[in-house]
Amino acid sequence: MATVKLKQSVPNSAHEEPMLKATNTGIRELTQPAWLVNFCDIYQQLNTKNLLMIKDIYSVDIEFSDPMHTIKGLDHLLQYFDQLYTNLQSCSFVIDNAIHNENSAAIYWTMEFVHPQLNRGRVVIVEGSSLLKAKDGKVCFHRDYLDVGAMLYEHVPVVGRIIKAIKSRAVT
Repeated sequence: MATVKLKQSVPNSAHEEPMLKATNTGIRELTQPAWLVNFCDIYQQLNTKNLLMIKDIYSVDIEFSDPMHTIKGLDHLLQYFDQLYTNLQSCSFVIDNAIHNENSAAIYWTMEFVHPQLNRGRVVIVEGSSLLKAKDGKVCFHRDYLDVGAMLYEHVPVVGRIIKAIKSRAVT
């Protein structure tokens, strides 16, 4: 089951209010646009049995991209999510921060997931961010930024050791 949680934002000054607030019943609107509230609420509930809920947050002509795929259209995105969630034993998101205006947002998140063939079936933690753009109350553009090595390659037995060795040499 996918879960979206949000740490309450700390105002930058005495005049600013937090952008999003986590409550016992989910994320509720303070100053953020309704499409962003809806997006976060839906992501909080996503799992393999209710993926059709993404129709409530994405436009029919959604452009979705992550470091491995570029997908155009809601039907293709549904297929992609179905494949992703079917192979996961669990997946959850914590949204650490969101910066937004009326029709776009940058969301910073931490994802935890379990895949039986990665990291010996143990939890994998990945930090990332998403750029969202909305039109007519739905997300029409979604681009994820994340370290694919931290998500996948580092958790494959032989390849993982090689990637970690390369990363350690890069910093020395």
